[in-house]
Amino acid sequence: MLRRITPAAWLGAFVLLLPLVFADRSTASAEARAEVVAETAVASRTVDLTIASPAMEGREKVRLLLPSGWSRHAVRTWPTLWLLHGGVDDYTAWTRDTDVAELTARSGVIVVMPDGGRCGNYSDWWNYGHGGSPRWETFHMTELLRILERDYRAGSERVIAGNSMGGLGAMLYAARFPGMFEAAAAFSGYVDTLHDHRPGDSSTGWGPSFACPGTDWRRVWGDPDEQAAIWHAHNPTDLAGRLRGVRLWVASGNGRPGSLGGLPITDPVEAAANDHAHAFVDRLHALGIPVTARFFDGQHDWPYWQRDLHEAYPMLMDALGVRG
Repeated sequence: MLRRITPAAWLGAFVLLLPLVFADRSTASAEARAEVVAETAVASRTVDLTIASPAMEGREKVRLLLPSGWSRHAVRTWPTLWLLHGGVDDYTAWTRDTDVAELTARSGVIVVMPDGGRCGNYSDWWNYGHGGSPRWETFHMTELLRILERDYRAGSERVIAGNSMGGLGAMLYAARFPGMFEAAAAFSGYVDTLHDHRPGDSSTGWGPSFACPGTDWRRVWGDPDEQAAIWHAHNPTDLAGRLRGVRLWVASGNGRPGSLGGLPITDPVEAAANDHAHAFVDRLHALGIPVTARFFDGQHDWPYWQRDLHEAYPMLMDALGVRG
């Protein structure tokens, strides 16, 4: 015998199912909560954004260089050049210490310079297994990306470059998000994060420690032995196979003073970056992946990174189909 379902029963079932009906919609809304809460004009083309970021549980800064003729109301979009800063620095680094504003003035690209933390390592931190903030990767590759495309007319053509820690970030983002970037360039980057590690020996430097002294790497990616999978998942040399099809540029000095000056000693930070760069390039060659490599006498300093950017710039712009 069939029982008649009363209106009250229908209402109860609807209430129970309501969270499931809207689950996808509410999740999408939660992921899209990041928003610009302040926009400050710094110079004629330079704008600083303050973004309320759920991923970071706070407010973060991003500097943009906007191209001539840009308008948030335009029908067209503009390609983007992402420039990532190094350790113990911030989002102002590239405009503070290079001529990037002049270099890009006639290229018709939006230059995106996000803050990456003093030693954020362009990663969502493991935090001893608890997760949570800081989540730099989510902030950049999900929240900021959506804001740029929704509100600042950024297109889907992107290239990325960075110095030191930013070199890690450039190759890491290009490898972890296949198809996101047409080209990637690392200048003095620690692109083989396990290069100096010996299993069972926690005193051997763990690769990137030279560029971010004092960082608790167990908080970033865990112990390199016990959480080896996390370390490998954030090591560009291990992820090199995922860079196939991306136009690649790697530059590093050997630590000795070069044509742009420097200390009259071997710079240990740049010498270590040079070891990383060689290991990364060797891995790409072993996989048959093309890369432009520039090795030279030089140190871990802005005169060399400005030159690196100038030398890589035509390749980056060509990857976007833009005249550099």
